[in-house]
Amino acid sequence: MTAPSARILTVILNYRTAEMTLRAARAARTAMEGIEGAITIVDNDSQDGSFERLVQATADWPGVRVLASDRNGGFGAGNNLGIRAGLPGGARPDFIYLLNSDAFPEPEAIRLLRDHLLVQPDCAFVGGAAFGEDGAPHVTAFRFPTAFSEFEGAANTGLISRALRRHRLLVGMPETRCPVDWCAGATIMFRNDALDRTGLFDEDFFLYFEETDLCHRIWAAGFTGCFLPQSRVTHIGSASTGAQSWRRVPDYWFESRARYFHKRGGALYLIWVTLAHFGGATIWRTRMVIERKEDRVTPHFLRDLARQTWRFLKLGGTGARAQRAAPAREGTERRWTS
Repeated sequence: MTAPSARILTVILNYRTAEMTLRAARAARTAMEGIEGAITIVDNDSQDGSFERLVQATADWPGVRVLASDRNGGFGAGNNLGIRAGLPGGARPDFIYLLNSDAFPEPEAIRLLRDHLLVQPDCAFVGGAAFGEDGAPHVTAFRFPTAFSEFEGAANTGLISRALRRHRLLVGMPETRCPVDWCAGATIMFRNDALDRTGLFDEDFFLYFEETDLCHRIWAAGFTGCFLPQSRVTHIGSASTGAQSWRRVPDYWFESRARYFHKRGGALYLIWVTLAHFGGATIWRTRMVIERKEDRVTPHFLRDLARQTWRFLKLGGTGARAQRAAPAREGTERRWTS
């Protein structure tokens, strides 16, 4: 009996974090030892010398290539470029492993994800666990966002969270293998056959919600997804986006949120989940006044949520990004090490 093929393409997306990306690639090379496949680093049009630095540093790394995208199309577009490039010589990978540039897999992390997909043919994606450099767990397993999760998250109230625990967005850190709706793109492996059926990332998402959307389409196609805590990476988090230091949530986050809910149920559904968020926020604001609590919401968040949701709807459910987007172009492969 012929053993199933298990070639892995690891894709690492870089945006102005060349040294950190090299650290991630070194860890990935160790984790890929003894595994058939290759590593592709995609520079997402950094324009800061990152591409040249990555080419120079990996010049003598067998099985590693660096691609240069000629536009910063966001997380999904950059990863799609790497996925479409395939393996050296155009060979087809069986599995696609996405690794953030600020995530550093342990030696067995990639192998464990692959082995799970090999024995679970109905499972189309499996995500791993992430921990900060201080050992603190980073949540990477989630339920799909709904009106219930929007209400629960905005209300930020223990009684409501307990009542809606089955609808909470955050799954937490499961101790054993379990099915999940979606996993963060920091460390996740996809079955390539499943991507053939569902398509790759929707490039109308610039950043955020793109992996949620892809995993939703995978489940809708009849596959399942899983979380495997034994596969671990060290994860810095938000190295390229600076999300941890946001003083105001950027417009592209709101647009991605609106796009995700609009794809799930149209304009009325987007309005409904947004009203649910405001309903929960009203409870939280009331608690702030009565209990003299410090606000935990990013400044201007609710105002920006209303403004950007209305803007998205006013543009007919396309959003500003789609209105201004240039036609997708293929990236340039400017160096390959076999």
